[in-house]
Amino acid sequence: MAGPWDPRVRAHSHVRASDADREQVVEILTAAFVQGRLSLDELGLRAGHALASRTYGELAATIADIPAPPLQPPAPPSPARPPAPAAPIPPGRMPAGAKAAVWAACVIVALPAVWVAFLTYYGGFLILFLLAFTGLTLTIGTTTDRRAAG
Repeated sequence: MAGPWDPRVRAHSHVRASDADREQVVEILTAAFVQGRLSLDELGLRAGHALASRTYGELAATIADIPAPPLQPPAPPSPARPPAPAAPIPPGRMPAGAKAAVWAACVIVALPAVWVAFLTYYGGFLILFLLAFTGLTLTIGTTTDRRAAG
C-alpha cells in the first residue's frame, strides 16, 4: 500500500500500520503546521494520536482533512560516463604486451632449464638462464622505446 492517505485505504483500514507509516503521517502533520493548516496545539494532539494509532484506518482519520502530499517523481537516471581515454606509454617504459611476451617465453624456457639443472647438478646453468632473461628484458624495452621515439 502507498500509505494512509491512499484512497484505497478504506478497503484496508484494518491493516496494521508500521512505524514508518506513523512517521510519514507525523511528517505530513508537520508540513501542514508549517503551511499554516494546523495550530501548535492541534499538531501536538494529532501527532500523539498518529503515534498511538495501530491501523491504517486510524492513521487516515488523523489526516483526513489535510490535502494529500504531492507525489514525487522518481529521480532521473544518472548519465553514463564515457570511458576514460587510454594513457600514452611514457618513453623509457616497456609496453605491457612486450613484458608479457618476454615473461611467457622465459617461463617456457625455465621449466626445461630447471629440469636440466637438477639432472646435471650444475647450478651455473640456472645462473646463466637468469642473466639471459635479464638481458632479454632490458633489450626488448630499449628497442621498443627506440621504435616509438624514432
